[in-house]
Amino acid sequence: MNGDADGSPAVASEPGPRGRARNAAPDGGVGDFETLTIRRVSGFGTERSPGLMKSSALMAAGTLVSRLTGFLRTLVMGAALGVGTLNDTYQVANTLPTMIYVLVGGGALNAVFIPQLVRSMKEDSDGGAAYANRLITLVVTFLGSATLVCVVAAPEFIRVMSPSMATHPDQLRVAVAFARYCLPTMFFMGIHVVMGQILNARGRFGAMMWTPVLNNILIIAAFGSFAWVFGTASRSGISASTITPQGIRLLGVGTLLGLAVQALAMVPYLRDSGFRIRLRFDWRGHGLGKALGLAKWTFLFVLVNQAGMVVVTRLATAAGASAEKTGHPGTGITAYNYALLLWQMPQAIITVSVMTAVLPRIARAAADGDHAAVRDDISRGLRTSAVAIVPCAFAFLALGVPLIQLLYAGAGEEGARNIGFVLMAFALGLIPYSVQYVVLRGFYAYEDTRTPFFNTLVVALVNAGGSFAAYLLLPARWAVTGMALSYGLAYVIGVGVAWKRLRSRLGGDLDGGRVVRTYARLIGAALPASLAAGWVAARLMTAMHPPAVAALTALAAGATVLVALFVLLARMLRIDEVDAVVRMVRARLGR
Repeated sequence: MNGDADGSPAVASEPGPRGRARNAAPDGGVGDFETLTIRRVSGFGTERSPGLMKSSALMAAGTLVSRLTGFLRTLVMGAALGVGTLNDTYQVANTLPTMIYVLVGGGALNAVFIPQLVRSMKEDSDGGAAYANRLITLVVTFLGSATLVCVVAAPEFIRVMSPSMATHPDQLRVAVAFARYCLPTMFFMGIHVVMGQILNARGRFGAMMWTPVLNNILIIAAFGSFAWVFGTASRSGISASTITPQGIRLLGVGTLLGLAVQALAMVPYLRDSGFRIRLRFDWRGHGLGKALGLAKWTFLFVLVNQAGMVVVTRLATAAGASAEKTGHPGTGITAYNYALLLWQMPQAIITVSVMTAVLPRIARAAADGDHAAVRDDISRGLRTSAVAIVPCAFAFLALGVPLIQLLYAGAGEEGARNIGFVLMAFALGLIPYSVQYVVLRGFYAYEDTRTPFFNTLVVALVNAGGSFAAYLLLPARWAVTGMALSYGLAYVIGVGVAWKRLRSRLGGDLDGGRVVRTYARLIGAALPASLAAGWVAARLMTAMHPPAVAALTALAAGATVLVALFVLLARMLRIDEVDAVVRMVRARLGR
């Protein structure tokens, strides 16, 4: 997928922290370096600006709308292209620009250049305008050149990403055609990010969070137009061998136009802030070279993540192609990406929101050498986010199939069911995924990027090894499901490594006993609730027709059972954090 689920490029997704930088990417992705940016910005005393609460609310709203429209985008894509090998060709092509952008400059831009931008605003006589214009010029020049090279080399990139796709002439032809439309979006990703960060440094936060909605709307329009002209995938039976050049052009131009509009929509906001874009090529002697030298760990961090993504993409596309030949669509990289997108939403909306509020306190405490305060805030972030993350994880496990069959009904019943199985395999991994996100904030508070790199290396190696084992040992139709399971397992191991190192950093105490008790009680409440919900949903799915009605009924009934039973059991177990959340919701509804 091109950038984050909301349509924004991966590095721009977490509003300091995408909202997503995600993470298109797993935690430990480039978005984590935005936290480092916040830490350094907070060193200049900006975290207590008078409009902070208003800005945070604006960013959160923009992130939520971006997420929802980004998710709607995948529904329209699934209806237009299905969830088989044709959509796989688009997914591979559309993943390329994000991967290359993040690798060649996105991580360094957020981790190194943006803190320098903030510093120049404080220290330079022109308020940092010259430095910002040099940075824009550097991004335009470098990414423009890289984009031209990548467009020419598109066939080779496709062969690297998916050797199995390269052996099928029709799939290769379509994937390369899509790639040549998608690859130029990396240029606009960089423009969007640098303009957005200039605005953020000037206290204008809304544009960067809201402009991705324009991208999503345009892509929805492109894929919706495709489905209107050529018919939905379930009716037309469209494939890589039957899609026309005009259809490819419609989808490709729509994808490129979406990112272009997203980036160019930032220009009026920049002008309104008093900033004027003027290209400046006088780069020497102004700190840009030194900043590049600081990006070593950032580059290695990103390299590890992208290498892991390439491994999964190669294996998933091969497995999906083999499974589709035996009548099992929705078992390739499209299924993996769609399930991953939905699975990550609670993390992006809940955990990121909690830690965005807590992060300034952690940063101040780390700067003051107050390890106890850092520990308490990490503990609070873990326990507060767990109230929603744990039941969401079990909800995906119990209700994954009816949820996906309802959402992706237009992609065909069999394909939607298979994506539901992938979501179920991801499900419980959401808990360690969220825990690691919070724990890594502790390292970033101390401006330590080296430790997260090694932690990410462990996660990537375990995930790649598990994915390879799933590909070799499981039937093709279940291989991607096994890869989803290995993703969660990788974070279980990653959390163990990160927890041990942070505990040592904080003097041997990370409030582990209290955190473990909270998670154990939450799991104790969520497990029987999910079993009951899954039983109810399964009975309704088999007893009712048509499939869409059965899925809607099963999902509504199962979710009601799960929420009611979870809250009841949580109160019986006296989980204070759940009581606090229930009181807050009641207070909100009472207004």
